[in-house]
Amino acid sequence: MSKNKECLLKNLRRACRLMWRKVLSKLYKTSPEAAARLLYFQKTGKVIDIKNPRSFNEKLQWLNIYSKDPLRSICADKYRVREYAERQGCAGILKTLIAVYDSVGDIAWSDLPKKFALKCTHGCGYNIVSADKDELDQEEVKEKLRKWMGERFGSKNLEFHYDKIIPRIILEEYVEGEDGDLPRDYNVYCFNGVARLVEVWTEKGGEEWQDVFDLDWQRLNIGRKKSFERPVERPKCLDEMIRYAQLLANPFPFVRVDFYEKNGEPILAEMTFTPGANMSEGYYTRYGLEYLGSLLELPNKDATAELGGQPRPRMWY
Repeated sequence: MSKNKECLLKNLRRACRLMWRKVLSKLYKTSPEAAARLLYFQKTGKVIDIKNPRSFNEKLQWLNIYSKDPLRSICADKYRVREYAERQGCAGILKTLIAVYDSVGDIAWSDLPKKFALKCTHGCGYNIVSADKDELDQEEVKEKLRKWMGERFGSKNLEFHYDKIIPRIILEEYVEGEDGDLPRDYNVYCFNGVARLVEVWTEKGGEEWQDVFDLDWQRLNIGRKKSFERPVERPKCLDEMIRYAQLLANPFPFVRVDFYEKNGEPILAEMTFTPGANMSEGYYTRYGLEYLGSLLELPNKDATAELGGQPRPRMWY
């Protein structure tokens, strides 16, 4: 295929994606449930019941529609979540923040440390983590960041709490795992303010493994991805992870609080309210989705912005 045809097809696909998002967003304004069902079917080929939700995905879709809590946007913001963590007494688990940029043009490449993590604050997957900046193409990195900064991440999958976040770029310390690999992700799933299970992601040599445990570190066979080839040891700071996760999760019906372990201490990675964009068919078995759904008690649809959690001062956000 010629380069002209490839370029034409690329632009056509992009135009179709943008048109689809506009149509979906307009439908969402008139019927959020219809838009959510349509998107779910388009992505997974499956039908969901939002009026009488039972599974994990169905209940998360319900929350995504009916929870109007502005604190969700603050905690999903990779920069402002630090402010929230400090107010919840969790300042000690924050990664070292080196710099905050309002635009790509503010980044001075020569000032970046040899190892670093650059992240856009208003979405997921907007990360550039490098163990050696000399191996990176500076212009390629900046072009990628410009692209991300110009996107409305929330409109892709109706996760509109992301679109209320001011796009910024943060520069954080590089957290190293075993043998120089990326550290394990410990994702603590909190339901109605209580931690119930831990999902562990291990990445080595470009491969990923998923393992799920209860709080007693007994394996839960609810994941679809392959488990790690060796036993996954209980992190030394698991009790601290659980304690901090519950402090952060207290106001919310559901949130996943993600950690790294560094020198035996927990480090907060992020807080996620819509894992897998509420379409985690590829991550959990059918039983797993039903089991996770059974752990989540939904609040009343007509509840206030304090949806599902404890009242808290709101004057600061």
